[in-house]
Amino acid sequence: MSYRSHLFSLRIGHALREALAEGYNLSKLSKDLLAGITVGIIAIPLAMALAIASGVAPQYGLYTAIIAGFVIALTGGSRYSISGPTAAFVVILYPVALKYGLSGLLMATVLSGGILLLMAAMRLGRLIEYIPEAVTLGFTSGIAVVIATLQIKDFFGLSLSALPEHYIEKIAVLLQQLPQAAWPSVLVAGLTLAVMLLWPKLKTPVPAHLPALFIGTLLALFLLSSGAELDTIGSRFSYSLPDGSSGNGIPPYLPYFDWPWLRPGPAGELLGFSWQLVKDLLGAAFAMAMLGAIESLLCAVVLDGMSGRRHSANSELLGQGLGNIITPFFGGITATAALARSAANFKAGAQSPVAAMVHCLVILLALVLLAQLLSYVPMAALAALLLMVAWNMSEAPKALHLLKTAPRSDILVFLSCFSLTVLLDMVIAITVGILLAAVLFVKDIAEMTKVTDISQHKKLVDIELPAGWKVLKINGPLFFAAAERIFADIASVTRQCRGIVLYMDGVTVLDAGGLAALNKLISQSIKNQTELVIADLQFQPLRTLARAGVKPVAGRLRFYPSLKEALDALASSSATTTGLADN
Repeated sequence: MSYRSHLFSLRIGHALREALAEGYNLSKLSKDLLAGITVGIIAIPLAMALAIASGVAPQYGLYTAIIAGFVIALTGGSRYSISGPTAAFVVILYPVALKYGLSGLLMATVLSGGILLLMAAMRLGRLIEYIPEAVTLGFTSGIAVVIATLQIKDFFGLSLSALPEHYIEKIAVLLQQLPQAAWPSVLVAGLTLAVMLLWPKLKTPVPAHLPALFIGTLLALFLLSSGAELDTIGSRFSYSLPDGSSGNGIPPYLPYFDWPWLRPGPAGELLGFSWQLVKDLLGAAFAMAMLGAIESLLCAVVLDGMSGRRHSANSELLGQGLGNIITPFFGGITATAALARSAANFKAGAQSPVAAMVHCLVILLALVLLAQLLSYVPMAALAALLLMVAWNMSEAPKALHLLKTAPRSDILVFLSCFSLTVLLDMVIAITVGILLAAVLFVKDIAEMTKVTDISQHKKLVDIELPAGWKVLKINGPLFFAAAERIFADIASVTRQCRGIVLYMDGVTVLDAGGLAALNKLISQSIKNQTELVIADLQFQPLRTLARAGVKPVAGRLRFYPSLKEALDALASSSATTTGLADN
């Protein structure tokens, strides 16, 4: 398939179809099995930790990885992507879970899936190209700060039932409680974090968080047996199923179908379905969809660079949309492609989306067979894990480089997105960031449009201009943000001139705002009895003038296809006038 067809293609299961069409054999299947098992083991603790950070029980993270991971791999457009809960969503999901409970979070996820499907149908898969790096880096760095802040409570074992909604208040409460830190939690979290920092020096293929969590859990079990108090998944979370069974930790059962609005609300009650609730959740759903699209497409672009292949952006949005619509009906929260897990998948030798499907089956087996063991994982160790996740996603070196070297406008966009993400929320941060970047971009482009007097430029103007005439060259697009300024400057010149030649070979765009400003200049020139000669129009401006019905006006407005023809006509008319005067 050609590069262009990849850009605009939209078909379900694009990546899987493409992989199978190339020829799928036992050798490729064995590589996919090995990669899927590897990534599945990596994903288990991350799925639980990210669900907890998002304000829900750990099993819902596992459900997300199982259902969404499988559906998106089956229907999406990126061959190596692994989808599931990701750290980027924590900032959006946590406030929704706090206010609306699991039920509201699942309903918002369904809405976000619908928005993603709409984006795919509108062929918006290349939107990632139009979002500046300062915006994405700003809100990902902000997300990292918020995630790290949320982990302080469990890292230090603080006895807080919940944190305030606003960031400044969170910091105040955490600082106030910090002297009451529990040493067993600090010890477990510190050891887990130390192992994660030191493990990469051994240069083994085993990801650092697996041995770190294992060692942290062993220490926690020792401390618990010695009489210390320490929160674990089993002591923090409990479950009750529709059949009446209940227990602590993670239920060792398959995810079951249920309507999202029949799941527990913020206080365990049923929210029910209402259009007012849908309206209330739309803002968060839009932010989820936008962030999911950005994360999944960024991940696919990185994987393209690693593999030398091309993903289908619109098909990937289609898969992400379907995954986020279906998953909440089985208790799964919002999902998107996860770069770290996807990169591990490719490096482990994945050949097709089958590897991602195998990874889902591995998590499913872990849920059924290892639920009891997973309940012993200490909350402090998971907090340390998420601190490392936050640090990695912050891309601190890249952010510092941007602050040191980027233009002032990019720095302003970065700081705005960062501070709004931390202090307010992602909906505002993404909206303001993109709008601010767009406005600053328009300003920069508008400033590139300039008008220059080339009357004395002998290479371009090779005749002696008649008295009272000037030649002005316009460079840059004449659109709404630049045209008024440019034509106002030219209008001020017309008051002292008999005539002006506008050399417009450098004008690529003339929009409605530019056309209005040009008509205003023509009217001003007629009023000042100044003749305008427009030369060398490119196709788009010429078509715009033709559609608007702008025509020559005898003695006041002329058009020529080139500057040379305009100057020759000017020289000829000047010679004729001089000859008549001599006679």
